[in-house]
Amino acid sequence: MNEDLKKRLQEVKDWLQKEFSGIRTGQANPGLLDSVKVESYGTFVTLQQVGSISIEDARTLRISVWDNSQIKSVEKSLQDADLGVSVVADSSGLRVVFPELTSERRLQLQKLAKNKLEEARVSVKAVRDEEMKSLDKQYKEDAISEDERFAAKEKVQKSIEDTNSALEVLYLQKEKELKF
Repeated sequence: MNEDLKKRLQEVKDWLQKEFSGIRTGQANPGLLDSVKVESYGTFVTLQQVGSISIEDARTLRISVWDNSQIKSVEKSLQDADLGVSVVADSSGLRVVFPELTSERRLQLQKLAKNKLEEARVSVKAVRDEEMKSLDKQYKEDAISEDERFAAKEKVQKSIEDTNSALEVLYLQKEKELKF
């Protein structure tokens, strides 16, 4: 099996893990703010590029903005990100407070996790389709024999099934995490 296929399937798994890390479970985690983009001097940059993020307590993150003129922009970006957190500006930066998860919010997060799993599955299917088309093209161009094409397709299918199983395991772990 070619390395490109392995790499692309690994990227899908890594993407899903990153997405799942952004679905919070009641604990304050700086990784939850990775997707927040802040307008800084006319361009959008990540939060880590305008300040430092630290954990203040179990449900609070502290954002120390390096340029105090950026506090309003960071605050607006956090509110626009719709993370279900409250943002409080004070003299030394911003505090991001994560509320306790309600059962309704847990259900929303489980639904979100399920949607992310489906997005990952669609990506895997696209990778599979591309790989199968490539094998068919190679066969038509007499670059590989019918037996080689058949064997390669079986390998690709096995990789796809293994990846889908791994994605399902990631989802089940996240679902279990959200139930507590």
